[in-house]
Amino acid sequence: MPMIRLTAPTGALTEEGRAGIQRDLATLLLRWEGVPDTAQFRAQAWSYLIELPEGAQTTAEDDAPRLLVDVTVPQGALSERRKAGLVEDATKAVLKAAGLSQDDALRVWVLIHEQPDGSWGAGGSVIRFADLLALARKSEGGTTDA
Repeated sequence: MPMIRLTAPTGALTEEGRAGIQRDLATLLLRWEGVPDTAQFRAQAWSYLIELPEGAQTTAEDDAPRLLVDVTVPQGALSERRKAGLVEDATKAVLKAAGLSQDDALRVWVLIHEQPDGSWGAGGSVIRFADLLALARKSEGGTTDA
């Protein structure tokens, strides 16, 4: 039940980048979680693009666009290795979508928020990480190592 949200100033993404970044980020998140690539899991990988109005983002130094990726996953879903891979790949995807080079990587931040077990609900029920692991095990091709 992952969720990924990109916050970017309006105009910071290329036209092509804006068209594909949400699915790209959701796909990356699922891959780094190690869940099966099934329609059921893809449908639960929610991806949001929040575009800030002009002047809504700045730093103490300049007005060059900064891009923020917020990732929310169940606690325990990502090992340290998986977190590092997700951060690296999400940064690359956002840089590409914004038409920026690796030299601009510090303009992309990735924050991973782990939701404590028992504090995520969907469909009117609390979703526990153990339930998600069991579901992944039932699906073909799934890896469940965190």
